[in-house]
Amino acid sequence: MRLRSPGLLLLLLSALQAADTREQEVRALVGSDVELSCVFPESPTFDLDDLYVYWQISAVGHPTTVTYYLSGNSSAGLEDNRYRDRAWLSPDSMKHGDFSLRLYNVTPLDEQKFNCLVFRKSLQLQKILDVVVTLHVAANYSVPVVLAPHGPSEDEELTFTCTSVNGYPKPNVYWINKTDNSVLPEGLQNSTVVLNARGLYDVVSVLRVSRTPSVNVGCCIENVLLHQNLTGLCQTAETFTTPEPGNTGSHTDVRRREHGMVLSTLAVLGVVVAVAVATGWVCRSRCPRGFPTRCPAAKPERSSLTVSDANSPPGRWTGLL
Repeated sequence: MRLRSPGLLLLLLSALQAADTREQEVRALVGSDVELSCVFPESPTFDLDDLYVYWQISAVGHPTTVTYYLSGNSSAGLEDNRYRDRAWLSPDSMKHGDFSLRLYNVTPLDEQKFNCLVFRKSLQLQKILDVVVTLHVAANYSVPVVLAPHGPSEDEELTFTCTSVNGYPKPNVYWINKTDNSVLPEGLQNSTVVLNARGLYDVVSVLRVSRTPSVNVGCCIENVLLHQNLTGLCQTAETFTTPEPGNTGSHTDVRRREHGMVLSTLAVLGVVVAVAVATGWVCRSRCPRGFPTRCPAAKPERSSLTVSDANSPPGRWTGLL
């Protein structure tokens, strides 16, 4: 009699005597391929017509078939749609007791406990192998990008924003003082971790620190599963120097203003000198010779005299005094 439903077969086999269960753990990166090992401890040769092989996961307490092999039948048609064309068993390897599952293009949803079950038909469906493989999935976070405040401000606090995306699982986020590499208190930061469309995590962390003359901080993302800490790779914000009291603008602006003041002073001095020179020239032109420093003001100066005609009385002058 041929059992057509793997689910009914599992229900029947669950009542049989169970073999000892072995557990393993495997780590895989998102997008990679991974092999979940399920190998018979000895090295016998198996007849494929004598085997029932199942790989399954427990979703919300209910077994879900990842892939299977029934004697004389291929593992196709009854597996979960998430694993169709992604899970594969090697018939040649199973002949030698290797029932390992090859899983392609790992996703965050594959982080599950996978159960390998092998039964022999010739032994009244006795379970000869029971292996549980826990798959841990990870993805590297992008290098943290830190945005620092721009330009002078009168705020009491400085705000820095750190962004890192496409990682898995949830990270540990912390900030450090790059001056002495000390960890800043958690109360100064507010971190948000959300799942994106790819099922990976995006992180945004905001740090608020009191204003000081110079602040230099770094944002660090730690992936515990991969034993990786991006502290060495984190992008440090450029040093942000607060302006001194009464000092606004850049050093270039200050130097420009100082240069302008010097030019203005020189221009005023030039005008004063020019006025003085002009005054002296006028004075010298009006003073008699022999008296260069004193110019009489009351004595009239005869200039531009006009002589009258011949009929004018002698002794009379007409003209401008």
